[in-house]
Amino acid sequence: MAIGFVLISTAPAKEHDVYEKLRGVPEIVELHPLFGEYDLIAKIEADDFNVLGQIVVDKIRTIQGVIDTKTLTGIRF
Repeated sequence: MAIGFVLISTAPAKEHDVYEKLRGVPEIVELHPLFGEYDLIAKIEADDFNVLGQIVVDKIRTIQGVIDTKTLTGIRF
Protein backbone atom coordinates (compact mmCIF):
# COMPACT_ATOMS: atom_id res chain seq x y z
CA MET A 1 0.00 0.00 0.00
CA ALA A 2 1.19 3.51 -0.82
CA ILE A 3 0.45 6.50 1.38
CA GLY A 4 0.64 10.09 0.22
CA PHE A 5 0.01 13.47 1.77
CA VAL A 6 -1.03 16.08 -0.77
CA LEU A 7 -0.69 19.75 0.06
CA ILE A 8 -3.17 21.72 -2.03
CA SER A 9 -3.31 25.40 -2.94
CA THR A 10 -6.62 26.76 -4.17
CA ALA A 11 -7.67 29.87 -6.01
CA PRO A 12 -8.89 32.65 -3.72
CA ALA A 13 -12.38 31.96 -2.30
CA LYS A 14 -12.43 28.41 -3.77
CA GLU A 15 -11.35 26.57 -0.61
CA HIS A 16 -14.85 25.35 0.28
CA ASP A 17 -15.68 24.27 -3.29
CA VAL A 18 -12.45 22.29 -3.63
CA TYR A 19 -12.91 20.77 -0.16
CA GLU A 20 -16.39 19.52 -1.03
CA LYS A 21 -15.23 18.01 -4.32
CA LEU A 22 -12.28 16.30 -2.65
CA ARG A 23 -14.64 14.69 -0.14
CA GLY A 24 -15.99 12.68 -3.06
CA VAL A 25 -12.62 11.09 -3.91
CA PRO A 26 -12.76 7.63 -2.30
CA GLU A 27 -8.98 7.23 -1.98
CA ILE A 28 -8.75 10.31 0.26
CA VAL A 29 -8.96 8.94 3.79
CA GLU A 30 -8.36 12.25 5.59
CA LEU A 31 -8.87 15.86 4.51
CA HIS A 32 -8.08 18.96 6.56
CA PRO A 33 -8.12 22.72 5.94
CA LEU A 34 -4.86 24.55 6.67
CA PHE A 35 -3.67 28.07 7.32
CA GLY A 36 -0.48 29.22 5.63
CA GLU A 37 1.16 28.45 2.31
CA TYR A 38 -1.30 25.64 1.49
CA ASP A 39 -5.07 25.59 1.93
CA LEU A 40 -5.77 21.86 2.33
CA ILE A 41 -3.98 18.61 3.11
CA ALA A 42 -5.29 15.26 1.92
CA LYS A 43 -4.10 11.83 3.00
CA ILE A 44 -4.36 9.27 0.21
CA GLU A 45 -4.12 5.49 0.40
CA ALA A 46 -3.55 3.59 -2.85
CA ASP A 47 -2.40 0.16 -3.99
CA ASP A 48 0.99 1.47 -5.15
CA PHE A 49 2.81 4.70 -5.95
CA ASN A 50 1.79 4.64 -9.61
CA VAL A 51 -1.87 4.59 -8.62
CA LEU A 52 -1.22 7.30 -6.05
CA GLY A 53 0.27 9.51 -8.77
CA GLN A 54 -2.72 8.88 -11.02
CA ILE A 55 -5.08 9.94 -8.25
CA VAL A 56 -3.21 13.22 -7.79
CA VAL A 57 -3.05 13.96 -11.52
CA ASP A 58 -6.50 12.70 -12.57
CA LYS A 59 -8.69 13.30 -9.52
CA ILE A 60 -7.15 16.21 -7.60
CA ARG A 61 -5.37 18.48 -10.07
CA THR A 62 -8.35 18.40 -12.42
CA ILE A 63 -10.67 19.98 -9.86
CA GLN A 64 -11.56 23.54 -10.79
CA GLY A 65 -10.00 25.86 -8.23
CA VAL A 66 -6.91 23.73 -7.52
CA ILE A 67 -3.90 25.79 -8.56
CA ASP A 68 -0.98 23.80 -7.10
CA THR A 69 -0.20 20.56 -5.31
CA LYS A 70 2.81 19.11 -3.52
CA THR A 71 2.81 15.39 -2.82
CA LEU A 72 4.77 13.82 0.02
CA THR A 73 4.97 10.04 -0.01
CA GLY A 74 5.17 7.98 3.14
CA ILE A 75 5.88 4.43 4.17
CA ARG A 76 4.87 2.19 7.04
CA PHE A 77 7.57 1.09 9.48
